Amino acid sequence: MDKKQLKYDKAYLRMAKEWAKLSYCERRQVGAIIVKDRMIISDGYNGTPTGFENFCEDEEGYTKWYVLHAEANAILKVAASTQSCKGATLYITLSPCQSCSKLIHQAGIVRVVYSKAYKDFSGVEFLEKAGIEVAHIEP
Repeated sequence: MDKKQLKYDKAYLRMAKEWAKLSYCERRQVGAIIVKDRMIISDGYNGTPTGFENFCEDEEGYTKWYVLHAEANAILKVAASTQSCKGATLYITLSPCQSCSKLIHQAGIVRVVYSKAYKDFSGVEFLEKAGIEVAHIEP
């Protein structure tokens, strides 16, 4: 990877980290930025669907099943716009889970850059198997 690309990758990851701070989730705040042709086309953070209360955890502290992940929110924003994720890069503060990795692949994202690894690495393995470039860059 060249120095210039690494510089941009780190900058976009910092932006994703800032975006994560908008999440109401207490257990883990995750942010995502989608970039295409050096332009940010979408952003997202983990949280409840529109119209639901902004509490991500139940009484026992577990994440509610309907909480949307940051990358899913970012991809859904693009789907509701005139943009396309085809050929884009996803920057995310936490590596994708299995479910989100399928969305990433179907959306046409060609590169994923993340800063922290999720406990289940099968999402990353799926992306690599699908031919998507995956990069882990420490903050």
